[in-house]
Amino acid sequence: MTRTRVLATALLLSLVAACGSEDGGGDSTPPAEAGGTVTVDLDDRPFTLHFPASYDPAGSAPLVVLLHGYTSSAAQHEAYFQLTPESDRRGFVYAMPDGTRDKGGKQFWNATDACCDFDDLNVDDSAYLRRLIETVTSAYAVDPARVYLVGHSNGGFMALRMACEHADVVTGVVSVAGSATDDPAGCTPTDGVSVLQIHGDADRIIRYEGGANFGNAYPSAEGVVEMWRTLNGCSDTAETGEPLDLDRTLPGAETTVTLYQEGCRDGARVALWTIGGGGHSPRFTEHFAGAVVDFLYGESS
Repeated sequence: MTRTRVLATALLLSLVAACGSEDGGGDSTPPAEAGGTVTVDLDDRPFTLHFPASYDPAGSAPLVVLLHGYTSSAAQHEAYFQLTPESDRRGFVYAMPDGTRDKGGKQFWNATDACCDFDDLNVDDSAYLRRLIETVTSAYAVDPARVYLVGHSNGGFMALRMACEHADVVTGVVSVAGSATDDPAGCTPTDGVSVLQIHGDADRIIRYEGGANFGNAYPSAEGVVEMWRTLNGCSDTAETGEPLDLDRTLPGAETTVTLYQEGCRDGARVALWTIGGGGHSPRFTEHFAGAVVDFLYGESS
């Protein structure tokens, strides 16, 4: 399904929802309030949804979905990434779902063989997150052509899986210290998807140079970028952006920027931000959240 068909489907769903409301039917989603936050129950897995202060029911805002890391939660990762102020400043609707709990009570996303369904529970998080996206885009004033996922570690793996499997509804993803499937046959996107891989080259949890979890391999940060450069049909000519200061524990502008955007299908872009000396959970500067949203909005490298 192309994004054109997604837009038409979303419009139809919105009209159906509106008709149901006029007839007195009960909506499954709570009403939106500019600057407010609601809880949406979906498949008995509720998620938090924040509306920017500029939210307009007659408008069309972008949607950003945050995916937490293994053992973490949406609330903990919002405290880490600080995207709520960016939602209010930049005008996107912001969804914060939680993964499910494994046998040890640790929350996870079933993203790839390498991460992180270690108990083989086979939760279909790919289908759940697609339903989340479709629920929000049909019930609220969200632009289905501007849907973005941002994930850390296990959440980064999951964001990249969503780009592979649901490119018709996912516009761009950011993976921080995550990785992709090691099986090229497992990633066949139908549309171009912008991909930003952010990774510390001193990460010893999900290694910058690639590695394996319990015998299941994952590619290097550069391998993820090369895979998506190829999938998006981008030229192999890289652009070098201005270094970024993303980690406050490291001196100066420690992050190098490599960008591919020439020839990419559907206006997609692919980038690698390498945090020189950075570990698995960088202590981000106040510039981090804005820089990530800039990339998703196509405003910078």
